[in-house]
Formats: sequence, C-alpha cells, structure tokens
Amino acid sequence: MTDMDVKAQLLEAIKPHVPFDGWSDAALRAAMEDLGLGPALVQAACPRGAVDLSLAFHEEGDLAMLSRLAETDLAGLRYRDRVAAAVRFRLEAVDDKELVRRGVTLFALPQYALDGAQAVWGTCDRIWTALGDTSDDINWYTKRATLSGVYSSTLLYWLGDESEAHARTWEFLDRRIDNVMQIEKVKARARDNKLFSTLMAGPMSVLGKVRSPQGRSATGMPGRWSR
Repeated sequence: MTDMDVKAQLLEAIKPHVPFDGWSDAALRAAMEDLGLGPALVQAACPRGAVDLSLAFHEEGDLAMLSRLAETDLAGLRYRDRVAAAVRFRLEAVDDKELVRRGVTLFALPQYALDGAQAVWGTCDRIWTALGDTSDDINWYTKRATLSGVYSSTLLYWLGDESEAHARTWEFLDRRIDNVMQIEKVKARARDNKLFSTLMAGPMSVLGKVRSPQGRSATGMPGRWSR
C-alpha cells in the first residue's frame, strides 16, 4: 500500500473513535488496532499523527464540495448566491458534526491554530477558484480573507444549529454575505469619491502592486510584487 492508501484507511477507521477521543493519539491507536497496522507504517503515512488525519478529513470535505459544485448548474444564480451555495455545499459534505466539532477544538490549540487557518483559507480559495475568480491583485487576498470570516462564523453557527434542515444556518449565511455586499458597496462609493481617491492615491499605488501567489519569494512570503 502507498502512504495515501494507508492514510485513507486510517481516516475511515478513526472516524468512529473521534467523537469519544477527539483527533488524538488515543483515537489513532484505536484505528491502528482496528486495521492491524504497525507504528512504522502509520508514522510514514501520518508523521503528525491524528492531526494529519484531521486535515485529511477537511480535505475530504473540500473535494466533496467541489464535486457537487461541478455537478450543479449555478448559471442562473446571482454571484453572491453562488458563493452561498458553495459554502452550504461545503457544510453539507459533513455527515457527522461531532467530527467537525472535535476538529474545531483541535485547531483552537495554539500549536495547531495555523493549520486550522490554512485549512479554512484553502477551502475559500477553492470556492473562489471553482466559481471562476480571475483576480490577480490585492483582491485575490481580500476575497479569500472575507470569505474565510463568513465561512468560519457560519461553521460555528451550524455546529449549534438544531433547526430543521439547518434552516437557521442558511439564513445566517445569507445575512453574513449581505453584510459583506454592503461593505463592498461602501468601498465602491468611496473609490468614486474624488477627495477619497486623492487621499488614498499613495497607499493604493502600493497595494496595486500586490499580485496573487506565484510560488514563494526568497523570504518565504506568499505572493509576488510587480516591478
């Protein structure tokens, strides 16, 4: 078996244990025992143990969302409704809320907070890319940062939502996206204001040089600068 095969098997085996033990070493050991796998094989496939499996679970949800997006005709929807549909598809890709709740707990720990933030950013990047985003400037970052906030807050609301078919969550999601759209309208009016444009000419000329990631610079920072 390849490392990917081992990880896939471990992910399925650990899921029944996560609601009781979280994404932990105890849950991983139980999954290993269920599969009869040795430590060396598991270490090769998941160097960080259960953390790697939690990230694999998140990745699994992302791929399910992308598959559903590809199968759904969104052409007749407004753009904001396409974004809302993508976030909804992502949440509906999860069969067991407790697996997500345990993941939220894991990535709230300081040593794993960056992993959690990167996972959410990756989800939002996939959403924008799937919806055809072609931005190549500062908007590439602001779109993903804004959607990360919308997605994260909606996820937390969804975890506590017991309404039928999560109706309240989808209402909450619509309100969050409407809030973002209002902000965008304010920004657009500000850009049309001559005095504001004059005052912001210097900062905007700098921000205008920011480009979407094209590999990494020598400093290791994402993105690149035009010259």
